[in-house]
This record gives sequence, C-alpha cells and structure tokens, in this order.
Amino acid sequence: MKRFYVILFLVIAAMVGLGLAVAKHPGYVLIDYPHVMRYESGLWSTLLALLVLVLVAFVVYLLISVLVSSGRVVNPWSGRNRNRRVQTSIEKGQLDLAEGRWASAQKHLQHAAENERQPLLYYLGAARAANEQGRYEDSDNLLERALARQPQAELAIALSHAQLQSDRGDSDGSLQTLQAMHERHPRNVQVLRQLQRVHQQRGDWPAVVKLLPQLRKDKALPAAELAELERRAWGENLSVAAHAPVQEQGQGEAGLAALERAWQALSSAQRQEPALVLAYAEQLRQVGAQAQAEDVLRTAQKRQYDTHLARLYGLVIGTDPARQLQTAEGWLKQHPHDAGLLLTLGRLCLQNRLWGKARDYLESSLRLQRSPETCAELARLLAQLGDTERSNQLFQEGLGLLDERLLAAPLPTSVRTL
Repeated sequence: MKRFYVILFLVIAAMVGLGLAVAKHPGYVLIDYPHVMRYESGLWSTLLALLVLVLVAFVVYLLISVLVSSGRVVNPWSGRNRNRRVQTSIEKGQLDLAEGRWASAQKHLQHAAENERQPLLYYLGAARAANEQGRYEDSDNLLERALARQPQAELAIALSHAQLQSDRGDSDGSLQTLQAMHERHPRNVQVLRQLQRVHQQRGDWPAVVKLLPQLRKDKALPAAELAELERRAWGENLSVAAHAPVQEQGQGEAGLAALERAWQALSSAQRQEPALVLAYAEQLRQVGAQAQAEDVLRTAQKRQYDTHLARLYGLVIGTDPARQLQTAEGWLKQHPHDAGLLLTLGRLCLQNRLWGKARDYLESSLRLQRSPETCAELARLLAQLGDTERSNQLFQEGLGLLDERLLAAPLPTSVRTL
C-alpha cells in the first residue's frame, strides 16, 4: 500500500514539474510552406496534438480490424464460410449416396467437386448418382469434367465409366471402354477383372477363355474363384462351340467338329475333371453323338466315379443297351446308395424293356431321394403298367418338387354357377 502512495506522489510531482516547465518554457513551432500552409504554435501544444492524432489513428485501426474480422464470420462469401459450405456438401452428399437419395447426392457432390482442388471422388459419386436416376448424359458429362480437372486419373475414371455403362445395360459401351484401357494398362488387375465380368455378362465364353491365362498370370482372382471360373468357362465354351452358327448343310457334323476342337484345346488335366467331362458328354449327346458320349462317360467313370456322370449315363443311348446296363450295374456294387445311379439303372432297364426291374430300381431311387425326375420316370412307367392312381400321385408330387413355391401359392376358390 505504501508503495502505491509513493508511486502516486512521484507521478503527481512529475506532472507538476512538467506543468511548471511548460509555463516557464512554452517553446515555439513554426511550419511554413509558401502559398500552401502555415502552422504556428507552442511546442507543448504541438506535441499534445501529435499524441492525440496517434491515439485517434490507433483507435481507427482497431475499429477496422474488428469490422474485417466480424465480416469474415458474417459474410456468406468469405473464404471461411465457403469452406464450411463445401464440407457440408461433402458430408451430405456422401450420406445421400450411401442411402440412395440420388438427386440430393448428385447436387451436393457436384457442388463439392466444383469447389475442391482434388474433386475426383466427388465427381465419381455425382456421376453414379446421376446414372442411378437414368440421367446418363449428365453422368457422362460429370466424368468428362473429372477427367478435365484431373487428367492423371484417367484409368480410375474409365473404370468407373465402364461400371456405370454396365449398370445401365450398355455392355457394348462398357466393353469398348475396358478394351481401350486394357491396351494402355494390360497388367492392371482391376481392368482384367471388369473385362472378365463384362465378357461373362455378355455370354462371350470364348473371350473369357482367352482371358484366363492373363487372369492367372497376374493373380487377378483368388485361386479358388479362378479355378471355378476356369471350369465354368471351359464348360460353357464347349456348349458355345457345339451350337455355334454353321451352314445349313452338315450342321450336326460342323457342331461336332467345333466341339472336338474346343475339347482338344483343354489341357490333359482339364479333360479329366468330372465337371468338364460332364459338359463335354452333354454336348456330344445334344449334337447327336450318343455313342461317343457313352464311351466318354464310361471311360471317365473308370478313372474316378462321379454321381453326376452316372446320372447322365442313363440319358445317352449307346450302341449296346445291354452292355450299357451291365456297366452301370457294376458301379452299383461300390455305390449301392447313390440315388442318381439307381435312376440311371431304371432308365437303362426301360431302354432294355425290363419293366419290372426298371420299376424296382426307380422305387429304390425314390426311397433314397424324392426327385422330380424319378417321380416322372416312375409315373410314366406305372401309367403304362395300368397303375393309374399311383402314376397320377407321382406326377403331382414331381410337379411340386420342381418348384415348391407352387405348393404355397394360393389357388382360386371354385366358382358356383347358377
């Protein structure tokens, strides 16, 4: 407290001394600029005026700073608010895109893309939203703008374009886009995978087969998925080869020759895979090479028994039905509980006109597995043997087994006529 009084006393003494000095020595200041201005005053009053001007300038500076700072918060066109609006558009657009509000997603993501330095992801999202609305021209235009803004992202934009074209049903356009990218980026895994899917969607199995070595070399698919794709592609390729457009004359021979070429194109290991043997034998049967199909199935079963091959064996007609039945009965010793084999034996007995034996085999198959094929074969046989009631029951059961939804579907009530 004493310190405060000491300081106050010193301040008062200084002010009194300054006042006495001013009164005793007022000083003199003259500023004269000919024909422009003339300023004349005491020194102390001039210094006081300068001090007031400095204070006024400082206050004005503070006011301007406050106004500018508040303007950035209030002004909707300020940089801070513009960034906030863009961020809001990004968040809303991504949420709308995830939840399927396509029009809103396109609006917000397009706004974000036009105001961001790296707009690629937002243009791609907006293009997808436009595509989902059926606005294909807008979708393509958005992708073109993305390419113009970020030309280094050509591959990513092209892959998105191909997917959108595929989604809208334009498989030709999608294929063209992917083929162009495949020429520029032959080792790109995503290009290979999308190209494979487009070929598959188009049913162009020869093209899928042609792509298989590269898919394997670049490890574009997991091993299990690639193996399954190879089996299916080669199997479908056999069907395509057998039914390829040919000249009117020699259609069966041409189909068989094409099928043989496709079969020989397989590796030795592939020609022993049951699934491909099944596809090959089925196509042989369809082009009329029944005896050859029977020989292929019999040889394959010697290597390794397969129930699907056994089932198909009952549908082919070999040159010697009795020997064919004897061969299938030999398989039964090792596989007595195979319902498909018992069905085949029933069918082969029908070919050999062994009605009672056929009925026994078909009944045994039906006890092991209730299948529509077995129901139909047994019902057909019983109808010819005079057991109409059981035949009708089996026909009805087989129909229900073909599609269980038929049993659950409501039926109309009977209409009474007057």
